[in-house]
Amino acid sequence: MANFSLPRGGDTPHMIRGVQKDYKRLYYSEQMAALRVPVSLQAGYGVIEQGTVMALNKSAAGNIGKLVPYNPTTFAGGASENHPGRAYLVAQASASAYDVYVSMDDSYKFAVGDDLVINGSGDSAENLGAITAIDRTTYTHMAKITFTTALSGTFTIAELSYVCVEAGDNTNNYSDAVGILEITRDTGLGQYAKGAGGLLILGNCVLYEGVLTNLDSAAKTDLSAASFGQYLYIR
Repeated sequence: MANFSLPRGGDTPHMIRGVQKDYKRLYYSEQMAALRVPVSLQAGYGVIEQGTVMALNKSAAGNIGKLVPYNPTTFAGGASENHPGRAYLVAQASASAYDVYVSMDDSYKFAVGDDLVINGSGDSAENLGAITAIDRTTYTHMAKITFTTALSGTFTIAELSYVCVEAGDNTNNYSDAVGILEITRDTGLGQYAKGAGGLLILGNCVLYEGVLTNLDSAAKTDLSAASFGQYLYIR
């Protein structure tokens, strides 16, 4: 007779199922006719979905030249707000301060040398200059980012205040759209974030607008794009 024992609780075979992701069709027009370029995606933004509007890091140093998710000009609020380019504040940032606090994972969206921007609902975006230090050792649940230029205003959690890298000029909250990510890529989260390569759609295509993430009117202007029914035409 075979000798066997029941597996312990921690060894019980099992499967963890995550949220199902359905395949999405991005192109209405011929994919191979689109103008696309290979790009480097900045580390720390997790999984960036196909069809996400992207911006270019325009810092003077740090991760200059890498792609980051574009930040829309609006604040949706609540669970519906899906803006991966933002690192939301976990503590109020007061005028004259030279530092802000974000979650530990979000701190890995930045590197020393990146130019930092802060914004909030009802506030005006401010360029805070280059990041001089990122402290991830003092606290276990949050990191302190220190920058060059003192805050002029006060930015609160209730205002959905966030920081992001400089990826545009002050006419559009320092975030200008430069293209659409063609394929979903994982840039990593937290201390294990490594970034990723990807393909950026620049134009000469018609896309299904409903599968695009963070496409607002300002982004359409940046991309020389226009809506036509359920489609987006990028010239």
